[in-house]
Amino acid sequence: MSNSADPFLRRRTNALADGGAWRAFVRRWGISLASLTSGLVTLFIFRRGVPHAGWIIGYVVVVWLIFAVLSQTRDALLAGGRDMVVWAGDYTIQTLYHGLLLFVLPGYFASTTFDGVTVVFFAVLTAAALLTTIDPWYRVIVHPRPWLGLAFFGFSLFAGLNVALPLVGVPPAVAILWSAALGALGLTPTFFEHARRWGPAALRAAAVAVLAVGAAWILRPAVPPVPVSLVRPTLVRAVTDLEAVDPVGRITAEDLRAWGGLTAFTPVAAPAALLQAIEHRWRHEGRVISTVRLPTPVHGGRPGGFRTYSRKTDFPPDSRGDWTVDVMTVSGQLIGRVRFRVEG
Repeated sequence: MSNSADPFLRRRTNALADGGAWRAFVRRWGISLASLTSGLVTLFIFRRGVPHAGWIIGYVVVVWLIFAVLSQTRDALLAGGRDMVVWAGDYTIQTLYHGLLLFVLPGYFASTTFDGVTVVFFAVLTAAALLTTIDPWYRVIVHPRPWLGLAFFGFSLFAGLNVALPLVGVPPAVAILWSAALGALGLTPTFFEHARRWGPAALRAAAVAVLAVGAAWILRPAVPPVPVSLVRPTLVRAVTDLEAVDPVGRITAEDLRAWGGLTAFTPVAAPAALLQAIEHRWRHEGRVISTVRLPTPVHGGRPGGFRTYSRKTDFPPDSRGDWTVDVMTVSGQLIGRVRFRVEG
């Protein structure tokens, strides 16, 4: 029997040749596919470096301007039958969200410790970037919920500013607070839409900013200290003239006794304008054994990272098990982690 006589194959062939179905598919998913393609190109271009602060600030300013204008004119435009203008404004804001989130995503990726709490923020950021890419999802999830649209706006501003401010020398812990405050204050035009006076609108925005700063301070350990990251950390027997000596692979308790200790060598990459104090937390089976605040803060802009290290000599009598060295900012943000296991 020929394939053409098979009704199953014939139905599939007719479906593939259905021009109307393809046009409907392109109308529904074409923009999303184009956005995804442009996003992948953005990630490919910027995956090896830290985004430029000027680009991020430009995105933030344009997003806020369009958001402010649309907040003030939305009702009048809808009443005048100019729905397409409102739609165009909403779509432009969504497109800017998409570009901004994808632009900063590589920086957050480099600063995220994927077996630590910072992975939660990175997952939320990735989900937000994906949501702005898939237009049907965005229209169904965000458009019917004004509160979610405001949260999306504030989160996007926060995520962008949290990368941009350290690029000009603001420490990550301080950048979190400023980013949260500015993201909340950016909502002032929305509050004006309800109050019809700038004074009450500013007071409401200030109250929200205070709450946002408090929440940011409490949640700061969950936010990656972008754009600070580790560069090929390793365990070594010693460090001489800031150079790693004898990298260590397999470790036994007998080796630790023979060597007299172990050194965690942790070069840290940071922007040129940044000065950041860090510490090492040595953990055994998840429990903090010792904390070492490194005497010299990280100076950004060093090729290959600013070389830092700490040496532990006082291992417990029974040192077998899983160990980690958490590289932290002094404000409690996890930069990265070195893992090793001591065998019997």
